[in-house]
Amino acid sequence: MKKILGFATTVLLTAALAACGTGSNSSSSDSTTASSGENTKLVVGASVTPHAEILEQAKPLLAEEGIDLEIKTFDDYILPNKALENGDIDANYFQHIPYLNKQIADNGYDFVNAGAIHIEPMGLYSQRIDDIADLADGATVITSNSESDWGRILTILQDADLITLKDGVDTETATFDDIAENPKNLVFKHDIDPSLLATAYQNDEADLVAINANFAFGIDLNPVDDSVLLEADNSPYVNVIAVRKGDENTDKIKKLVEVLHSDEIKDFVDQEWQGSVKIVDADAQ
Repeated sequence: MKKILGFATTVLLTAALAACGTGSNSSSSDSTTASSGENTKLVVGASVTPHAEILEQAKPLLAEEGIDLEIKTFDDYILPNKALENGDIDANYFQHIPYLNKQIADNGYDFVNAGAIHIEPMGLYSQRIDDIADLADGATVITSNSESDWGRILTILQDADLITLKDGVDTETATFDDIAENPKNLVFKHDIDPSLLATAYQNDEADLVAINANFAFGIDLNPVDDSVLLEADNSPYVNVIAVRKGDENTDKIKKLVEVLHSDEIKDFVDQEWQGSVKIVDADAQ
């Protein structure tokens, strides 16, 4: 399939809540260390794919550091932050930076980004066309109701010459009202939950469906191989470890971030996802 890469300004995002465990806001929870012969418990909420799969690979590496990692999976984008706020988990790993920032602004969460881990390129998929050049006039495009992804999708479409955004618009916060030119008269539907995007694609409900990578993986779609439009590698929508403010300085969170940037994890991710998930540099923001 022909790929048209777009530069996007956003990452994301999900998994069935089973939240319990430790959730201290202070570094005193790290008083038990590997040197004492006991493990420090670390409970992390994550989307099933690829986040929880990556964490599973990190488990034995963290155990060597004296950290007992417990993974709680979620299938939506709301509950992981609620669980973090409530202290049911110590950290979560499911969301990109623009989504985290919006959640903090909208809900008053006292969260911080403890470390950027990986990026998943956003793709637009179709069961009707293999080449974007064949997209019909008046085609329907389905996106999620997650506003933090709208600018990302609009940028992909703009870079594919399908739309033009108004001058001066910040693509990270762009909405569908910011479209200045729409030469193909594309019809946008953006009121669907992210977890239902894969179903919309399977049901062939639109000419194009924008699907977050973790949901695409769930139905065996690889963004690199199967999308008809794909954002570029330099997308700023990096998935991060989010924690309550202050916990980013605890030993167990620092070790978690360090392990997730290890060669072992990078090799696993490269082999498992063949470029559709990429571990970023440890100093990425």
